[in-house]
Amino acid sequence: MIDLFVNKTVTIPSGEIRFRFTRSGGPGGQNVNKVETSVELLFDVRQSAAFSQVQRDHLLSTLKKRLDADGVLRITVQDSRSQWKNRETALTRLADLLRRALVPRKKRIPTRIPRGAREERIIAKRRRGENLRNRRALD
Repeated sequence: MIDLFVNKTVTIPSGEIRFRFTRSGGPGGQNVNKVETSVELLFDVRQSAAFSQVQRDHLLSTLKKRLDADGVLRITVQDSRSQWKNRETALTRLADLLRRALVPRKKRIPTRIPRGAREERIIAKRRRGENLRNRRALD
């Protein structure tokens, strides 16, 4: 197996990616009962040597909902009847997920609400209140 290219600076060695195979549900006839086509990819983000400490910390915080308690990322694929295609799909999903997670998020710069927008809001609230008062007078 070859190493997984994530971006210009990160390539994951094939030894860090583990696979587990199980029987898959869905269409496939007897193939479903005999062949283990469902693929579960396991990647230990916490122990990976492919990332710098800064990248690892960023990944752990960005992907925290997808990681288990040991820092292992699990991707399960059972789209195809072919174990090979499912394995390729899992690797592609892992690379895409890591690529997106490694992009640094822009820091939000708080802005002030323009005076005109504030005044428009107050005017709209007055208009609405006036409508409600007019309805009350009709009752």
